[in-house]
Amino acid sequence: MAEGVRVRPARSGDLAAVAALLDGAGLSTAGLSPSLANFLVAVNGSRIVGTVGLEPYGAAALLRSAAVDPDVRGSGLGHALVRALLVHATARGVRELYLLTTTAEEFFPRFGFERIAREEVPEPVRESVQFRESCPASATVMRARLGRA
Repeated sequence: MAEGVRVRPARSGDLAAVAALLDGAGLSTAGLSPSLANFLVAVNGSRIVGTVGLEPYGAAALLRSAAVDPDVRGSGLGHALVRALLVHATARGVRELYLLTTTAEEFFPRFGFERIAREEVPEPVRESVQFRESCPASATVMRARLGRA
C-alpha cells in the first residue's frame, strides 16, 4: 500500500469526497447512505484516495463502491480496502458476500469470490438498489463465503 495511506471507517463528512471518487470511477452513487455506515475509506493526509462499502442483509451482504483514485492505483490499496472490508463483514456476522462488476471480475477471485448466477443471490440482496437499478443485467455476479474454517 502507498506510504502514508491509512484505511479507516468512513464518516458522514466524507460523503462528498466518496461520491466524487465513485463518480470518477464511473460507479453509481444510487443508494449511498449519507452516513456512510459500513463504508471504509483510504486516506492520504486529508485526501480520500479509496473507498469500499458493505450493505448488510443479515448473514448476506453486498460489497459495493470499491474505487481507488487513479493516482494510487497499482499500489496495493485496492487489496487493502477489500481485505479490511472482509474483516469488517466477518465481524458483523456476514457469511456470504456478493458483488456486481462490469470491469473487475479478474480482481476479486484472490479474495475467494467466484462467479455465480444472479438467481443464486438471496432475495434481500437482489432487492438492493445496486441489483435493481444501478448495475446492468450483463454485470458479473460474484460470491465469497466468509467465516469458514
